[in-house]
Formats: sequence, structure tokens, C-alpha cells
Amino acid sequence: MTRSTTFDVIAFGETMAMMVADDPGELAEVTRFTKRIAGADNNVAIGLARLGLTVGWVSRVGDDSFGRFIRQTLASEGLDVSRLSTDERHPTGFQLKSRRDDGGDPAVEYFRRGSAASHMGPEDVPESLLSSARHLHCTGIPPALGEGPLALSEHAMKTMRRVGGSVSFDPNLRPSLWKDRETMRHHLNRLASLADVVLPGLSEGEILTGESTPQGVAEFYLSRGVREVVIKLGPEGAWYQNDSTGFMVPGVKVDRVVDTVGAGDGFATGFVSAWLEGLPAEQCVARANQIGAFAVQVSGDMEGLPTRDALERAMAS
Repeated sequence: MTRSTTFDVIAFGETMAMMVADDPGELAEVTRFTKRIAGADNNVAIGLARLGLTVGWVSRVGDDSFGRFIRQTLASEGLDVSRLSTDERHPTGFQLKSRRDDGGDPAVEYFRRGSAASHMGPEDVPESLLSSARHLHCTGIPPALGEGPLALSEHAMKTMRRVGGSVSFDPNLRPSLWKDRETMRHHLNRLASLADVVLPGLSEGEILTGESTPQGVAEFYLSRGVREVVIKLGPEGAWYQNDSTGFMVPGVKVDRVVDTVGAGDGFATGFVSAWLEGLPAEQCVARANQIGAFAVQVSGDMEGLPTRDALERAMAS
């Protein structure tokens, strides 16, 4: 029996305001910034919406100008923000980000402790919402924000599987947000086992599983009930594996890397969108590689995420 759905994808997490330095240099010395938004989970949500999928976004923001800016920005990107709550007691988180024009990782300073999103809980994602969607995309960031978001993540993943939808999980490690690495490994591996598809980077997989090869990381999760595992290998491409096959898909050559932040979110956007279209696994990974390559060629976390027309032109060429 086919489920009647309103959304292609539900995603949740913390959207922060981001003040990006206009000029290179130490953050303490920069005097001009441009206001944008940041958040790995919402990057994927925006990427999927730009490709034409219907996406519902779940989060909390403060009753402040940053919160209003985030709401307006997400809505302008085509996300359904009816489940984006305004918390009158806690502020919107924000971050400062340096500018790098040489392809290196920018410096980022976070101001998110006690934020509105860190007070989310299972009540933010009711079963009725999950029943209205085909797919749930999750990352390991919300579980690191506190007991409430951790409980939300487990509730949402278990409920989505129970009501007949599918789940993807990108570990997206943030060790500094956890009490210690053992706690992080315990919770994230437990959550990963609730997903249909897991999308770690190789270094993340090594931290979480103790395995040093793509095959070893994939087998760790497959043995715990995951259907498909895709290991991101940076410029080299990605390794795909399920219970019956495993193969490498080469990366997309990029002439100049500008900003690596958001590459993994672009990868997840590509794989999840193609997977939901029912494309063969190799084509899913190829699209993931392509959008990851788009992401690193521009400054900004989500600015490189393509529209459907831009993606199709790139894949055709």
C-alpha cells in the first residue's frame, strides 16, 4: 500500500545566524561581516529544495532578529517552516566565520550554548508530521546539543521507520559538543543503526568504528542492520557498499577549491535526492560527488548548492 505524503523529506536541526568576514585575516582584526545562515542539517534541506523536492524543516529559533532572519531565509529557499518554532526564553545561536581564499578551512567561533534549538525535544516532531513524509534526513549534530535533541533524534528515526518511511544519517561529527568521544561513539553508532543509509567520511568512520578502510567502516554498519553505506573520500570520490556489492565512484575534478565547508552537505544532498528518485546506486554516488564539487568552488556553506537545471547541465557535460 502506497503511503499518502505531503513532503518528500523532513529534516531537523539547528540553524544559526552566521557572520562571515568580508576580508581575510584573523577574526579579531576583521571589522566588516556579511550576515548569512549556517547549519549542516538545513544546508541539506535547502539543497534538496533547490532540486525540486518538498522539504519540511523542524527547529527552534529565539524571539530575536537572528531568528526572524533565519525564518525569512529558509522560507525564501522554499522550505516549509510551519514547524519552525519561536522560543521566547532562549536566544538564536550564531557563529563568526573567517574568510579564506586559499582553499583552507576557515576559523569558526560558535555562540550556541543554551540556544533555542538546544531545547528541542521529541514533541517538536510529532508522528503525524513523519507520517506525511517519504523520508527523514538526520545528522549527528542535533544529538550533540543536549538530552532533548538527542531524544528527538531517536524518536524521529524510530517513528519514521515504524510508519513506513526511510531514513538517512550523516554522522557529521562535532567532538567538541560531546562530553567525550566514547559517549559520542555510543550514541551516534546507536542512531546510525536506525537508518537505511549512512553517509560518513572516512575519518569520521574511523573514529566511530575503529576501522581504517572504507570496506571495514561499511561492514561495521551493515552488520548492524543498515541497508547501504557510502563513505566520502574527499577529492578521490566515494565508496558505496551494501550486502551484495561494493564499488568506488571517482570524484569530480575541481580546478580551484575555495571553501571546503558544506562539501559533505552537498554530497548528502546529491545522494539522498537521487536515492529518492530510485536511481541506481552508482548514479546516486555520482550525483553526490558532483554536488560536493559544486560546494567547494564557492565561498559559503550553501551558496554552491545547485538548482535542478544547473545540476543537469553539469551531469550532462
